[in-house]
Amino acid sequence: MLIPYYNMLLSHDYNSRRSSAASQTRNLRMTVLKNLFKKMTVSGLTLRKALPVLIVAAFCSFFLLVYWYDSSDSAKPSSMMPAYNSHVVEGNFGNPAAGDNGRGSAIPIYPIERTWTYKCVNNRCVRHHFVNGVEEDFESSSSNHPQSPAHGAGSSSSSTSTNPAAGKRIPYLTCTMTCGPINIWPQPTGSTSIGSKTSRFRLSDVRLKIVTDFPAVEQLLRDAYDVMRAEVRGMMVAHGASLEEIEGAVPASSVPSMLLPLTVQQQQQRRAGSEENESGASRMPSEGGEAGKRSSTPDAGVGKIHFFKLVSDKRYDVDAFEVNIHVEKSSVTFLTLHTDESYNMTVTHSARVLMVKISANTFFGAKHGLTTLQQLIWFDDEERTLKILNKASIEDVPKFNYRGLMLDTSRHYFTVDAIKRTIVGMSHSKLNRFHWHITDSQSFPLVSRHYPQLARYGAYSEREVYTPEDVRELAAFAKVRGVQIIPEIDAPAHAGNGWDWGPKHGLGELSLCINQQPWNNYCGEPPCGQLNPKNNHTYAILQSLYAELLEAVGPLDYFHIGGDEVNLECWQQNFNDSDMRTLWCDFMLQAYHRLQLASGGQNATVTPKLAGVWSSGLTNAPCLSKNTFAVQVWGGSKWPENFQLINAGYSLVISHVDAWYLDCGFGSWRTTGEGACSPYRNWQTVYKHRPWDEMKLTSLQMRQILGGEVCLWTEQVDESILDARLWPRASALAERLWTDPVEERYSESVPLEVYNRMSVFRNHLLELGLRAEPIFPKYCAQNQDECV
Repeated sequence: MLIPYYNMLLSHDYNSRRSSAASQTRNLRMTVLKNLFKKMTVSGLTLRKALPVLIVAAFCSFFLLVYWYDSSDSAKPSSMMPAYNSHVVEGNFGNPAAGDNGRGSAIPIYPIERTWTYKCVNNRCVRHHFVNGVEEDFESSSSNHPQSPAHGAGSSSSSTSTNPAAGKRIPYLTCTMTCGPINIWPQPTGSTSIGSKTSRFRLSDVRLKIVTDFPAVEQLLRDAYDVMRAEVRGMMVAHGASLEEIEGAVPASSVPSMLLPLTVQQQQQRRAGSEENESGASRMPSEGGEAGKRSSTPDAGVGKIHFFKLVSDKRYDVDAFEVNIHVEKSSVTFLTLHTDESYNMTVTHSARVLMVKISANTFFGAKHGLTTLQQLIWFDDEERTLKILNKASIEDVPKFNYRGLMLDTSRHYFTVDAIKRTIVGMSHSKLNRFHWHITDSQSFPLVSRHYPQLARYGAYSEREVYTPEDVRELAAFAKVRGVQIIPEIDAPAHAGNGWDWGPKHGLGELSLCINQQPWNNYCGEPPCGQLNPKNNHTYAILQSLYAELLEAVGPLDYFHIGGDEVNLECWQQNFNDSDMRTLWCDFMLQAYHRLQLASGGQNATVTPKLAGVWSSGLTNAPCLSKNTFAVQVWGGSKWPENFQLINAGYSLVISHVDAWYLDCGFGSWRTTGEGACSPYRNWQTVYKHRPWDEMKLTSLQMRQILGGEVCLWTEQVDESILDARLWPRASALAERLWTDPVEERYSESVPLEVYNRMSVFRNHLLELGLRAEPIFPKYCAQNQDECV
């Protein structure tokens, strides 16, 4: 029967989100109950005979119902916030048929500005009143106000422009995408030319073609393309698009007759090529345009909505939207410190065919090309269609290979969904390293297969943990989005809760100074704890943790082993006969050795060639080889350690506290000691910081700068405010590390065009489901350049 198949396809294509594990369980229980009650519908005689069975069944039903309601909670919190970003995390989108209410608990995207229209004047969008279909401030003839050139030359016979016509409102997004500087974040680094003309298209017309000799690369590219499509759908839903607008089709008046069961006569007529249909139901046009015919090839119409009639082509400018991706050089599917992330992209439009070609040497370069392509697409809320800039040529390559974001999940626990949301923001900003500071002295949320005691004694609760499956899921989620997860188990300091079970299990003291008072004598913040450098069991546990993490996240040539804020006083009271600096050197060298063993040593295909460590007064010790250790510099940009480490030959990842620490500026969280840094680092501070220029590094010394990283320590951050603390400030770092613009070098302020692009990109993050903080009042967005 085809009717159930029809319903199944509709459900598959248009369900607002995948059912959660809990809802799947409830559905299963409901099915069991339905089957049970069906079996109870019997004749009177059978009923009397089966009375004992029915009584037992009634009791079973009662207990099933009780179990149904009592066990609906999941084993772990899926999120501490509403699932407003499910179309991002799960690759689905809200119920399109619900129109403006399709996102349910979604964050509000700016409503349609029906009283305003915009015109491009002198490369900026100017706002005017639009009342009852009339632009009050515009002359009736658009010839009196010629549109300023936008982006560069670009034309198409089937394109729209931002010149307002009578009764036609120009939305701000359409204006700003076609007027003034190129709205891509981060800004491309190479030769770039983008036209100002647009093409309207249906999402269902987009087709993908991949040219590569590497199956693993091809699969990743297909997955990345599917993510892009899902996010574009989610963006349309965020703007209240209906199902018809999303698919470029309208519902048929009834079930298409071709999907109804056929009689023998109908089957004979169908085999004879007849187009007659006895049901009289509306016919669906085929891809060739003839009504009532099915495609003769099984692949024809893939991606179309088969149960809807396509909207008239007059509403759209293209019949086909072809995305061609070429990756012909590298089969590598994991990032290294030397991965080529460059790409070239062209967009052309001719004869109602829109052609996009992305060429790259690696999957990661091609993924960045898809990200840029997605930024050229938007939803016009007046014409209710997707639009794209239809002429472009872009050459792009990042200035720095390491573009990171660090999140601390020890001071507060963050759900897997929240981390995924962070990775989505990173991907669209072209940040590529998620530095996961998993553990600290406050909690140990990582569940180890070999040492489950660490989480059992160290997690905040049995629900606030990360299982090996969680880590693998996050790594796979990040990989498709061009992001690599770099895990960190901080050691030897910042190791308290979770390490206190050694004596109970015959392993001795794994960590010292745990919860010792007064805490400010033994650590930087409570509670204290520092690993025991003379207990071999400590190193064995670290090796096991390293092996589990490497197995879960995939090959890494850079791994972070901690080394932050070692307190020599803690060790001194236990090993007063030892040289503390030598003891620290021995620990770090032993940790690195264990890391090599965990990765497979000489037999491994990829081993971490560099171990990252936090900078401190100990990191410039001569015991740490510059060939095996890289230093993450977190101190002030003027601190002497910057020059000392460069002069010593170390490779650096820069995270200066006075520019790239995103937790600063919210006051002290305790009454003793220095509990906070200040002031607040706004996005302009993040953007303007260019330490290699301030340090006046030579071209040879610049090779030692691997890149940079923003850090979010979470003493005063939990999931409820995570997005606002990160975005769009982390995106400001992304352009600094990808593009490293120099035109504002001697200026105290950020250029005007950067403000406009940042405002547009911040709205793009909102469309993706991220609660990015605003950069200025909405008036300033509506009135470009007036506020800055």
